[in-house]
Amino acid sequence: MDELKSTQSSALFTDFYELTMAQGYFKENINHKVVFDMFFRKNPFNGGFSVLCGTQTLLDKLLDFKFSDEDIEYLRSQNIFCNEFLDYLKSFKFSGDIYMIDEGSVVFPDEPLLRIHANLIEAQIIEGLVLNIINFQSLIATKTARIWLASQFAPIMEFGLRRAQGYDGAMSATRAAYVGGSSGTSNTLAGQVYDIPVMGTMAHSWIMSFPSELEAFRAYAKIYPQNSVFLIDTYDTLKSGVKNAIIAGGELVEKGYNFGVRLDSGDTSYLSKEVRRELDKAGFSKATISVSNELTEDIISALINSKSPIDSWGVGTHMVTGGNESSFTGVYKLCSKFDKQKNTMVSVMKFSDNPHKTTNPGIKNVYRLYDENGMSLADILALEDELIEPNKEQVLHHPMLDYRQFTCKPARVEALLKIQLKDGKRVHPKLSSALELAKSRQNLAEQLAKFDESYKRILNPHVYKVSISKALKELKVKFVEQNIK
Repeated sequence: MDELKSTQSSALFTDFYELTMAQGYFKENINHKVVFDMFFRKNPFNGGFSVLCGTQTLLDKLLDFKFSDEDIEYLRSQNIFCNEFLDYLKSFKFSGDIYMIDEGSVVFPDEPLLRIHANLIEAQIIEGLVLNIINFQSLIATKTARIWLASQFAPIMEFGLRRAQGYDGAMSATRAAYVGGSSGTSNTLAGQVYDIPVMGTMAHSWIMSFPSELEAFRAYAKIYPQNSVFLIDTYDTLKSGVKNAIIAGGELVEKGYNFGVRLDSGDTSYLSKEVRRELDKAGFSKATISVSNELTEDIISALINSKSPIDSWGVGTHMVTGGNESSFTGVYKLCSKFDKQKNTMVSVMKFSDNPHKTTNPGIKNVYRLYDENGMSLADILALEDELIEPNKEQVLHHPMLDYRQFTCKPARVEALLKIQLKDGKRVHPKLSSALELAKSRQNLAEQLAKFDESYKRILNPHVYKVSISKALKELKVKFVEQNIK
């Protein structure tokens, strides 16, 4: 843990080729102003949307991102870096500007999530940090939001610490899951660090440590009368578990408390219905049922559709690892650079045999267009000097430069990229972890409400339109024509 803490602010957290390129730029005296976009290429989980997460973590890390004396000596030992370049790195500090979409925002492929204005060396060295933080936390926040939607916004408990990818993976996943809609976590340290509610009751080992299941339940109820959720599948859910929970729970109810039960194995749909029937028959209609056991959004959706009487969900492995999707497809691409001869910033564009990997040139913003009911119509990428106005007809072009386009007259237009760092310093005061996360969670809840249900379907969601403006289309066409020549 001490080793982890000591390296969390190290600027060595970058790909080695960033440093070899940086020394090359340094020696060639190439360190002009550049602009990079960070965006992603497809929604994970075959979903219709993604959730941006990790931007506040990135700001915290970036402001403390530096090379220590030990870092410099390590680089010196590689026998590839000159003393002059190492001296430059000793005083390295990010001094550029960063524009970000707000954390917790619903986002879509190809639109810039972050826009980085900096000198070339600084922009290259921070690439790994940007992608590592945003990609992982956005993946987990997106997965959690899908699970939350599938549950119809029921309480979701994140129980993933023991299955997460390492120490930092567990901490980052808990944070991202909370932004994405989880109600709390079993990760006690994350609860302390991020001020997230901590949750948990008992394991099967608790029950097996007592002479009988009933004694285990009664002992727990005696110690935690206000928080008794009995795990009822250690021996036999219906023949003993729920019956003993009713006895121990009934004794709690007589004292003015409520209780709940948890299922962690078996046929969840069948068992939850049978358990509900037993609880209601005993007069405990307010007793709650919680379930766990390798849950996914697909399983939860199926259980909801089968009208399984489940009040809350405990989700671990698939929430904090991304389940069947191992990574978020975020990339970091140059879109503009300073031209010394022209004495101005000029647009640049990456080409590819795969049209989907051809980038959008120029310094851009992302605009979200809303109808008169406040619902999201489409997003449009436009060049920095373009004006996208409400109550005026907008022509939106397909980003792949084909013939498709559509028009709309938005009632409201929102610019999504907002400046967060100016000259390497925060534009807005830093919030506490609790306020920061509460703001991001609230942002997600509000944004989800602004999208039609068709975009939020777990299976076969409708494709949300992300388009480009006329000026951006013309710029792309110009680059293509020049490249052909």
